[in-house]
Amino acid sequence: MPLKIVRNDITKVKADAIVNSANKNPICGGGAEYSIYEAAGREALLAAREKIGPLKVAEIAVTPAFALNAKYIIHTVGPRWNGGVSGETLALAGCYRGALEKTKELGCNSIAFPLISSGVFKFPKDSALKIALRAIGEFLDSNEMDIQLVVFDRKAFEVSEELYSDIHAYIDDNYVNDKYDDVHNYISSNRWKDNFNIFDHVERLQENGAESTPDTSDEILCCPIFSSARATKQEATESSLADLMSNPGESFRDRLINLIREKNEDDVQVYKRANLNRKHFSKIRSKADYKPTKKTALALAVALRLNLDETTDLLARAGIALSPSNKGDLIVKYFIERQMYDIWEINSMLFKYGQPALGA
Repeated sequence: MPLKIVRNDITKVKADAIVNSANKNPICGGGAEYSIYEAAGREALLAAREKIGPLKVAEIAVTPAFALNAKYIIHTVGPRWNGGVSGETLALAGCYRGALEKTKELGCNSIAFPLISSGVFKFPKDSALKIALRAIGEFLDSNEMDIQLVVFDRKAFEVSEELYSDIHAYIDDNYVNDKYDDVHNYISSNRWKDNFNIFDHVERLQENGAESTPDTSDEILCCPIFSSARATKQEATESSLADLMSNPGESFRDRLINLIREKNEDDVQVYKRANLNRKHFSKIRSKADYKPTKKTALALAVALRLNLDETTDLLARAGIALSPSNKGDLIVKYFIERQMYDIWEINSMLFKYGQPALGA
């Protein structure tokens, strides 16, 4: 689980380190910080924080986690929003980088962040999110760690309004859930027409003014000529099926490995861009019959920067398909069609729509 965006109360999350978006001075502030102090044990945490003293913006400090389900609390002071002209963007990125490096130094394997500065410090949530994902992504390029970005309220979780509106319109244009049953029923009721070429002959008779044609498929199939044709077609079908079964196409695992080679990538680059960890990717490599979940298969397609046809082909080798009645599939398709392969941006939009994230 390299990076996962979750909707939760950060005091309820289990991780080796919990990040507190702290006040500069050793006091219990409001918002998420207040919740952390209350859950950890107000008096004990405040006493530990007083020993540290005041902190500068982006400075890092560590205290025990006390009653929290963690080992440490990483305290960092986020910047206040001042229109983006006072270095607050760099300072916010520094908060994430500093906390991650300190967590690594402490030997931790997991860390949980709030969306720093996006509350009382008024940092726009879409900007705060992009900075968080970029800083975390850069860290994961060269490190292994399980990271959670904890958002308390999905409704307050903002993304670029322009991108959100564009995707919302795309889903409206392509979402067929309400019509799907009608389409399915139409196909089912007409499928029998494709069973035998003989029905083309029947239609031609009707077009040429024949006085009568068989009323049912049973009358047609009882005809000796048609029965013979059916037997011949069945033999041919069985032969073709035997040929197909003796020469199956590439498996998902084999196609993935070949794509990595064809695109001059290496395993580490791919699994990191796919938001997967080394253990998961090793499992894929070692199992010839590996069957991925859809979110894993799509994450790998994004990591390899596949176009839509290549993505469809890779998924098909695992028996998976993109569905026009699945909003998560439509969101991923939107990004792939536009050659936008930033998995963190994709996952933030999936989270906004309440859909499973790719990768972890």
